[in-house]
Amino acid sequence: MSTFLEARDLARSYRRGPEEVRALRGATLELEQSEVVALVGPSGSGKSTLLAILAGWERPDRGVVRWRGGPPPEQPRWKDVAVVPQSLGLLEELSIEENVSLPLRLEGSLHDGGPRVGELLERFGLAELAARGPAEVSLGEQQRAALARALVVRPTLLLADEPTGHQDAEWAVGVLRALREAAARGTCCLLATHNAEALPFADRILAIRDGVVSEDGANRPSASDGTPPAKGSHREGR
Repeated sequence: MSTFLEARDLARSYRRGPEEVRALRGATLELEQSEVVALVGPSGSGKSTLLAILAGWERPDRGVVRWRGGPPPEQPRWKDVAVVPQSLGLLEELSIEENVSLPLRLEGSLHDGGPRVGELLERFGLAELAARGPAEVSLGEQQRAALARALVVRPTLLLADEPTGHQDAEWAVGVLRALREAAARGTCCLLATHNAEALPFADRILAIRDGVVSEDGANRPSASDGTPPAKGSHREGR
């Protein structure tokens, strides 16, 4: 495995009324290709802020993010970084199918990647809803559409903020299996999660508290046979 992304000493503060909130206080982490990493921590611990900085949506007050030892892309493409935010970010004027295919259109690769749109719609139970708008489907279906949109370009890095937050138990497993399969194809998946059922699907667990990140592998729940998944492998939790 090779480290392709590293973040060093990230700090980020913002104001909330008269109060200064220190969301990150020197967060450091490394991510490798072909792995699923779970980022766990209580509400307000800095998870969403960290994902926003890694996505290039926010700039840190201090610290550096490097891709393969150099600066990250100034204008990351979907193929570089795909994000599933908590807000989901589906475009209301587009159908579910059009939302899923949007990254391919923006990348100019719809001709080559088009078949994956249908495969993902089927995979996530959205095929019969493809022509509907986001407002015409459930929140769980919207979240799966946002995940399909992120996966369709087979990105280098996938950042997912609570990707199972609107799923029932069966669909949560389906989402996590899809992330493991993406990792097997070379994508690094970093997911911020409160869902303990997600942890056996992860190769590593990072804990964040008060804006500081630490390894938390000692608290990993075991999979059904008592062992964690091999890094980069497709290990299905049960």
